[in-house]
Amino acid sequence: MDVLDLYERGSTWSASKMSAAADQLDSPTPCDEWDVRALINHMLDAQQWFAEVPQGSDSPGPAATPPDLLGGDPVAHYERARQSVLDAYRDPGVREKHGLMLGICFVDQLLHGWDLAQATGQDTAIPADLADASFKMIGGRMADDQRGGKFKPAIAVPDDASPQEKLLGYGGRAAR
Repeated sequence: MDVLDLYERGSTWSASKMSAAADQLDSPTPCDEWDVRALINHMLDAQQWFAEVPQGSDSPGPAATPPDLLGGDPVAHYERARQSVLDAYRDPGVREKHGLMLGICFVDQLLHGWDLAQATGQDTAIPADLADASFKMIGGRMADDQRGGKFKPAIAVPDDASPQEKLLGYGGRAAR
């Protein structure tokens, strides 16, 4: 798996949800306590942080309460954030050293893209190969006591569940 390709395709899928979401900023999301505006702000804040990791950022990570980074054009802001992550990890040496962080960014953006689609009544079907890769990256890696405020408890899914259902269930989201 080329994690840069996964991130690029996953964040492109999430970016496709931004235009419709920009008109529904006050709508609730599957993320407790976050409306669409806060969710997009988190997505921007997270990407900003992940883009700084290869440069040796000593920040502890994205803020628990996302700062207001949205500005007047969520689509353009998200695209700039995506490009900054892509630029930061384009060098194979950077990916070799920090690929795990890029993988986490991929999972974060993909799951939150689904949250955004769900919150704004858009198509929530994640491409199966991206959902599968994302689930393989995080599946089974967090005990319930390690989830903190970032993930809700896992939701059981049948053994024959689709990759998306497995990813969503593990991420504490009910596939609807």
